[in-house]
Amino acid sequence: MAADDPEAVLRDEAEVSLVRMQRVDVDSLPREEVLGRSFHFRQVVAPARRLIDLYTRLAPSALEDLPQGDLQRIRDQANQDFQRISEILSFDEKQGNAPAVHQQLITNVVNAYQSTFGVLHPYIAYSLHKTADFTRLEGEARATLQLIKDQAEEITRSLEKNKISAEKVLDDVRNLAAEQGVTQQAIYFQQSADFHDKKAESWQRWTVKVAVGLGVYAFTTLFFHKWAWIAPTDSYQAIQMAVSKVLVFATISYMLYLCAKNMISHKHNSIVDRHRQNALMTYKAIVDAAGDTPNREVILVQAAACIFGSQGTGYAADSAPPPPGAHSVVEFLSQPIRGGS
Repeated sequence: MAADDPEAVLRDEAEVSLVRMQRVDVDSLPREEVLGRSFHFRQVVAPARRLIDLYTRLAPSALEDLPQGDLQRIRDQANQDFQRISEILSFDEKQGNAPAVHQQLITNVVNAYQSTFGVLHPYIAYSLHKTADFTRLEGEARATLQLIKDQAEEITRSLEKNKISAEKVLDDVRNLAAEQGVTQQAIYFQQSADFHDKKAESWQRWTVKVAVGLGVYAFTTLFFHKWAWIAPTDSYQAIQMAVSKVLVFATISYMLYLCAKNMISHKHNSIVDRHRQNALMTYKAIVDAAGDTPNREVILVQAAACIFGSQGTGYAADSAPPPPGAHSVVEFLSQPIRGGS
């Protein structure tokens, strides 16, 4: 055990003393806020930093190869220099003979570099040689490279195992993106269908109102000749009343026709837009069914023609021209045949 080995104990003590000196905070030495301008230690900052830099050049790992005598010298020198630093940190300007003590502490730190360098420079040279041991570095580099190769092979094997799953996920993502790209366009037809529905309902109400008005007027005209204040008294007035009744009746009838026509037009447009919305929502199924067959283009052209072409709804006259491209099915079907001949 380390506690039964004097050399191990001495090595631990030397390492603790060395690391403690390496971690000294030079910026805490001036103590100008506490001691004021008369007793601050700003003068020791530069020599103290130079002294600590000397310790930082000695790697703690180099202590593993040193015998007991050398470990003891390093430990004692580090403890002496740390004691000098500690005296500065604990200096009290109110103690007796404070100016002389203050100056002596500064002198101790300034002069410490010479003695410390004499003790440490052989070990610093050895430490630099050890840390720059190219043979050892090459061995460590080879071991690290081999570790990287092993990890790379393991990652490669893992990627090969997950390749099929990754490709499937990628295909699903692509298909979903394509489906979303098409089906999201269906919202425009949905908005248009909702607009036409509202307009059709409005014109339907007006159609009912005008039709009721026309019926009331037609029924009322049956009794015009019985009303004394409006009954004709001669042939001229009878002709005039008849013409007036016809004109009013024709005008109301035309208004009824316009209201009904607008209602029918909006109903037709609403149904067509609903059809296109539903067709776009199922467009992905059509594409999947087409696959990579030679007639894929024909199927997609016909699907597009059915979606965007004129449709019969029962509200408008069914005299619309055939969907664009429907007459060219034979031409499309003949393309693969000509291409393969």
